[in-house]
Amino acid sequence: MTTTSEATVAEGSPSSTGRATEKPAMTRRETLEAMSGILLGMFVALLATSVVSSSLPRIVSELDGSGSSYTWVVTATLLTTTIATPIWGKLADMTNRKLLIQVAMVIAVLSAAAAGLSQNVGELIVFRAFQGIGAGGLTALGTVLIADIVSPRERGKYMGLMGGVMGISMVGGPILGGVLTDSVGWRWDFFVGLPFAVIAIAVLQKTLHLPKRSRGGARIDYWGASLIAAGVALLLLWVTFAGTNYDWLSWQTFAMVGGALVLLAVAVVVEQRLGTQAIIPMHLFKNRTFVLAVIASIAVGVAMFGSTVFLSQYIQIAKGRTPTESGLLTIPMVAGMLLSSIVVGNLIARTGRYKYFMVAGGALLTTGLLLMSTIDYQTSFVTVGIFLAILGIGVGMLMQNLVLAVQNTLDVHEVGSGTATVAFFRTLGGTIGVSVLGAALTTKVTDQISSGLAKLGVDAGLSGGGTLPEVDKLPGPVRTVVEQAYGDGVAHVFLIAAPLALVTVIACLLLKEIPLGTKSGVELLQEENDAAGELSAAGAEHRAELDTAMSVVAPVSSEEPDEVPAGPAQGTHRG
Repeated sequence: MTTTSEATVAEGSPSSTGRATEKPAMTRRETLEAMSGILLGMFVALLATSVVSSSLPRIVSELDGSGSSYTWVVTATLLTTTIATPIWGKLADMTNRKLLIQVAMVIAVLSAAAAGLSQNVGELIVFRAFQGIGAGGLTALGTVLIADIVSPRERGKYMGLMGGVMGISMVGGPILGGVLTDSVGWRWDFFVGLPFAVIAIAVLQKTLHLPKRSRGGARIDYWGASLIAAGVALLLLWVTFAGTNYDWLSWQTFAMVGGALVLLAVAVVVEQRLGTQAIIPMHLFKNRTFVLAVIASIAVGVAMFGSTVFLSQYIQIAKGRTPTESGLLTIPMVAGMLLSSIVVGNLIARTGRYKYFMVAGGALLTTGLLLMSTIDYQTSFVTVGIFLAILGIGVGMLMQNLVLAVQNTLDVHEVGSGTATVAFFRTLGGTIGVSVLGAALTTKVTDQISSGLAKLGVDAGLSGGGTLPEVDKLPGPVRTVVEQAYGDGVAHVFLIAAPLALVTVIACLLLKEIPLGTKSGVELLQEENDAAGELSAAGAEHRAELDTAMSVVAPVSSEEPDEVPAGPAQGTHRG
């Protein structure tokens, strides 16, 4: 069965109708126990990523990295997360989801620990790339597992809990990372997730119980995955090096962009030919809700990842604060996201309405980005905190509810690939956004520092050259130039991201709100299995009756051949 249309879902899909099962697939207690393992797994994954966010400027600086290296440390993780997410999603529709999320967790945490042993920026980027593979699995599988055990109507409140866990890990991670960096060294940032991972794997093993899934002849789309990976990587290489190693309008640009477009076009052809076996099933794009959610997710990814990732540079370089202070100053944004995700999730579960919460979230996201585009190196932290809180509220109202809207229109057998595809495009938007906005930031900062130092008659090398500067070691006038350049540069990044957030508002306005289903994925699968069992039993009973009839007719046919043909043939036809 392929993806249902909105009309089908509203009126007759398994999400909204179907024969009632004799008893719920999971009790409320079992659901909460399973949720504890899933949420702990998400916490581990996000902690492994966020714990280093406030310390990255110092880490890159101590490893003698440049501004471009800083971008690649972030981009490498996002790139592999992007590529891995749809693969994990397809695997989730084919095999044991419980085992998959445990494997993803092990990959994410062990590669993070390996990153803590890095001796140069190159090694750090490689291990962060491996960390992204595990993060891709946890990104795809967390919301898929919630869909397994919770109905769409009730899912809002649990998505709110997931938003809360995300908020705690995102605010606690930078603070913990900053404290570790300032006290015992940045390498411990990468090791801190190991004990949490062991606990999370044990909890998942004990509490998460899902029905077995048959592979049913499905196979991994290696060609599609390879073509998509190559096309996306080529685009990222272009936006990373354009403007520094070569001009934006140059033969290298035409070669790399052209090559990427050809690879992605071939990937689309391959995916269309594979049908439901594709890593990103093309028929999903016939679903209006899915398409609009993808568009909104791309814009959210660019606006969220592509702008906020540079916030630590603003705080530590433009404002001259420590990694610990950098982590503390992200609290307003994460608190806003935490509050809005929990409150709105419960309101959605109570009312069954979600569209206008998402429209409001898009409007707040746009407003927050526009406000952040007005900051400079002298803006007070109170003002920045208010702007970040507005930004966080918008993100909290949007991110998980986009996934909820899509899951509500998908067939139960395609929740894995559909959910992962939305996450894929969100992360893809964030990956490209980080690269593009990182290039824009580097260009603006470099130009402004060069012109500022020229006015002072100072050698540009005093600013730190191509590496991220340690402002506390710079002479007074040079420090002011650098702080002003980074303050204006980060504000410029937020300004570029704001129009993209407006796209999210438009996409949410165009969404058709479909009534939320009342059955979980496990219950729908149980109904299908029950129906298949009844059909099989009916077929076996019919065959037994037919065999009995044939055994009775056979002796008669030898005595009265003229009357035989009509009897069995008609009986077989009626059966």
